[in-house]
Amino acid sequence: MVSPRLLIINPNTGQASTERLRQYIPQALPASTTWSCVTARFGAPYIACEASYAVAGHAVLDAWTHAMADAPEGEQPQRVLIGCFGDPGLHALRESCAYPVTGLAEASMIEASALGSFAIVTGGERWRPMLQRLALSLGYAAALRHIETVSQSGAELLANPDAAVQVLTLACQRAAKHGVQSIILGGAGLAGFAQRVQPAMNVPVIDSVMAGARVVMGDALPAPTRSSAQFDVRWQGLSPAMDHLSLS
Repeated sequence: MVSPRLLIINPNTGQASTERLRQYIPQALPASTTWSCVTARFGAPYIACEASYAVAGHAVLDAWTHAMADAPEGEQPQRVLIGCFGDPGLHALRESCAYPVTGLAEASMIEASALGSFAIVTGGERWRPMLQRLALSLGYAAALRHIETVSQSGAELLANPDAAVQVLTLACQRAAKHGVQSIILGGAGLAGFAQRVQPAMNVPVIDSVMAGARVVMGDALPAPTRSSAQFDVRWQGLSPAMDHLSLS
């Protein structure tokens, strides 16, 4: 059986995150999956604040419409994964798509909540309120018991992997003290670290990238409400690809 075609969008302009996604995503996909990974055409190299998060939501929609426009007839994506732990543009893209959409954060919360209460460990203090808001909007606020942030960004952690394992292990151990049943290690840049942290933990550590790949290809996501891709308003001053899908 052939798996649905998957589009993975890196919502920031940093190529390191795109390469990390390309490296780890295939490990959790069915062998028959046809997939592609694209990088945002504009925005921040690394999403770390409300402003960059807002712009990234636009960049996700822009990347999706360009992927739709560039694909040969009959080869458009059939699933979309937002490759950022924070899922910028998730609700807007889900509203506009005719197929399942998720992001690294939602996918991780789906898997973690199935085990009970959970904590999140991620890079960047400003992510705390953004992730709390996202969990509330997705219905996981009650299960999210704690968010532990480290001062380093995902890009900074990637620059020194051995030191990153030590930092992330200590952060996960602090998070575990909140009595959770699992811990999400969140961020495209942190792909692969959960496996290295796990031996020091007595609860499951969920890799957000692996969770994203598993969930987007599964059947746990909300059913699309559209039969075809479309925006419900007319745009002004945006890309031709976005304008093409806007309400005429």
